[in-house]
Amino acid sequence: MAVQLRLAGVRPGQRLLVHASLGGTGLRAEALRDALLGVLGPRGTLVVPAFTPQNSATSRAHLARIAGMDEEEVRRFRDRMPAFDPARTPSHGMGALAEVVRSTPGAARSAHPQTSFAALGRDARRLCADHRLTCHLGEESPLGKLCWEGGQVLLFNVGFSVCTAFHLAEYRIPKPPLRMYACVVNLPGGDQWVDYEDVALDDGDFERIGAEFPASAVRRARVGGAATALFSIPDAVDHALAWMTENRR
Repeated sequence: MAVQLRLAGVRPGQRLLVHASLGGTGLRAEALRDALLGVLGPRGTLVVPAFTPQNSATSRAHLARIAGMDEEEVRRFRDRMPAFDPARTPSHGMGALAEVVRSTPGAARSAHPQTSFAALGRDARRLCADHRLTCHLGEESPLGKLCWEGGQVLLFNVGFSVCTAFHLAEYRIPKPPLRMYACVVNLPGGDQWVDYEDVALDDGDFERIGAEFPASAVRRARVGGAATALFSIPDAVDHALAWMTENRR
């Protein structure tokens, strides 16, 4: 697998954000993690999304959990929701690789209660530090740092519909639409719901944005029988920003 990753474009020293789905591949998440770290080497950094969208009052994950409850049942359910704990709270819907990376001893994780990232490698702690509550996926998030530092994305058996890098473009649109968010966080006085404002994130057109990403900017290959796509985060963000500016109204 390490040889195939090299042929797919993964190089020593990269800061690599990986989105992976191992369903149907027969691959073990631990084996993919180890192969990636082996190719990236001691100067490289492996990053994965470790999102927790269920820690919300409005996300699809949370609304699915409270579907069918009456108002009182919803109130009791929300009163019992645990606060986000970077060391313990599992990610939700991010796949087996993300959970294996997050739970590997020595992994770093950013502190955002809804859109954290986990990382292993030389720059893991620095990339995951200082992730502001009011910046899900903007410049002051691990994604923003990865973009400014020329990071790469590897899509492993997934398509552009899950390409988190496109979200950074939403922060760069002039006067992006904003919305209110709410989540449970641990404060000195105990677990509390906190409301805050941030960019209104929308991945509904990401598949279309990816379909128009120039083929010359994407390196495609197969690793362990799975289709992969490798590309630059700055290139992806620039493309998504141009596309959104032209097509979103």
